[in-house]
Amino acid sequence: MKRYLTPLAIAASLAFAAPAVAADYKIDSTHVHTVFRVSHLGFSTTVGQFNDVSGTIQFDQENPAEGSVDVTIQTASVDSAHDKRDEHLRSDDFFDVENHPTMTFKSTAIEVTGEDTAKITGDLTLLGVTKPVVLDAKLNKAGPHPMDAERYVAGFSATTTIDRTDFGMDYAAPAVGAEVDIEIYAEAVRQ
Repeated sequence: MKRYLTPLAIAASLAFAAPAVAADYKIDSTHVHTVFRVSHLGFSTTVGQFNDVSGTIQFDQENPAEGSVDVTIQTASVDSAHDKRDEHLRSDDFFDVENHPTMTFKSTAIEVTGEDTAKITGDLTLLGVTKPVVLDAKLNKAGPHPMDAERYVAGFSATTTIDRTDFGMDYAAPAVGAEVDIEIYAEAVRQ
């Protein structure tokens, strides 16, 4: 079975590193990178990211499987380091930002798989289509911020692959890869 991910999903990985009571975390928009990689005609790989990602995470250390995540990405924030290509990515050939300004992820299950790993399942909505996605997540570190002990921070990373055509993003596939590899690196701050 193919695994699916959205840059939105992995925040739920914090569920297995929470403090002793249920807590709300907010994704730190200055320390989140949602990177995608896609084949360009087999000649090279195009790399990009989304620059506007926000979300909240709720979880309980005693019962991490009951945690939740709710994340939103502003699709117009797509950034592949090339203005003309980014304009095309914002068009109705790809993200259709005029009609679909956001993509969202809402978790449905968290399966703790190890001391600092989890599989996170949720509903990804992209281009008005909702599909289940699963990602492999790793908790990197959780604790007081070394430069501000008043802030409790959790950091994590995750990877997966989605098939963009499952969401109706068919333009130039498969010449421009249908499969999109995703990497996420993020910090979230306990509220």
